[in-house]
Amino acid sequence: MSRGSILRLGLLALIWGSGFLWIKLALDGFTPVQLVLFRLLLGVAILAPIALVRRLPFPTRRVIWAHLAVAALFANAIPYTLVGFGEQTVGSNVAGVLNATTPLWTVLVAVLAGTDRTVSVGRGVGIALGFAGTVLIFTPWESAGDIASWGGLACLAAAASYGVSFVYMGRHLTGRGIPPIMLATCQLAAGAALLTLALPFGGLTAPTWGVVPVGSLLLLGTAGTGLAYVLNYRLINDLGSTAASTTTYLLPVVAVLLGALVLHEPVTLPTITGTALVLTAISLVQRRVDHEVSDAAEAENPR
Repeated sequence: MSRGSILRLGLLALIWGSGFLWIKLALDGFTPVQLVLFRLLLGVAILAPIALVRRLPFPTRRVIWAHLAVAALFANAIPYTLVGFGEQTVGSNVAGVLNATTPLWTVLVAVLAGTDRTVSVGRGVGIALGFAGTVLIFTPWESAGDIASWGGLACLAAAASYGVSFVYMGRHLTGRGIPPIMLATCQLAAGAALLTLALPFGGLTAPTWGVVPVGSLLLLGTAGTGLAYVLNYRLINDLGSTAASTTTYLLPVVAVLLGALVLHEPVTLPTITGTALVLTAISLVQRRVDHEVSDAAEAENPR
């Protein structure tokens, strides 16, 4: 791995991992629905010019747009909003750790949907270990803990929604000859349209235009939703999707560290132990014999 790739990998992990901090800070001025809508619009504003300058083919078939709408619902509208609502009651560090369960949900949904029937002993142990780690993070035996709340469950449901979206996109959107950046641009635009429809149900409160919430929202939208896509595609092209997916292991670490340093969120022993179990589980679930083969094939179909 070249120095440039290492730097891009670290930058991507920092951008995505810090996203939970920016969400927490932006909630001081915006409702979750407003936050997600502005975030998606900013992401489109970053990606659309890139797609246009490259003269990438625009999807015109109605069925593709229907699939994009479903993908936007499960990959953007639902999880982004759930994390926003969740972080109203739980720390950004907890949201980041629970988000790390996404690969476990993805495998579980793929198995249930019949798109991946490979359930080895290692994968089975990994899934069980991952959800055991999640239970440990929730510490439901501590009734005073805010993690075992609707906010914590919302963050966990967001991770499950991501899992559904990855399986759905793999079945209906990848490998259709549409460049990934154009797919991402159109998906974010579809997500913005869905959030516009949701404004009457949670977005009509007047925002507070403070420096911190507005600045956090700008960082979340431009870097976390726009630039991150570009970096991710570059990493997949350079390293393959398996190596690029190692960002999954770094996100909760970044989220926990930033939560502790910036927001002084507590770092408890159950959270640390549960995070370690989740990351070990991801390692078991993602382990494949055909790493090299899948890297070459999946580089053409990044997530």
